[in-house]
Amino acid sequence: MSRVWKWNRPVTVREVLEDLQKERSIAYTTVMTVLDNLHQKGWVRREAEGRAYRYEAVSTRAAYAAALMNDAWSQSDNPAAALVAFFGMMSEEQRRSLTDAVRIVQGPETREPTEPSESAERPERPERPEPGEAPPENPASARERDGR
Repeated sequence: MSRVWKWNRPVTVREVLEDLQKERSIAYTTVMTVLDNLHQKGWVRREAEGRAYRYEAVSTRAAYAAALMNDAWSQSDNPAAALVAFFGMMSEEQRRSLTDAVRIVQGPETREPTEPSESAERPERPERPEPGEAPPENPASARERDGR
């Protein structure tokens, strides 16, 4: 997948083979088998070109990484603790990237003002859960769940 993502265009088995052979010896049939397996798994789509195929990534590398993180997180028995542990492993640069990403997802209409006005009350921030503890439940979510 790295080679397909690197070129960001449809590639042939021969192109991937020649690129890989710059670093190591590898057989044409090995590259062909791997690309065919990726196609069967839905990671690449292919289009016939003569007697060969051109392979193209179905999603970006970023989307793939996000899907892996989401899958791992959703399998946790305590997602909040998993996130706390994950954030604790991040470098300062990764934390800045995370902060930037949250700002982008929230959009300008949900951002808090940098200096709250005197009349605006800021909502109370929930306490952070300790690693291994579930976060406190949002009262609004509890009302929705209980049908209130």
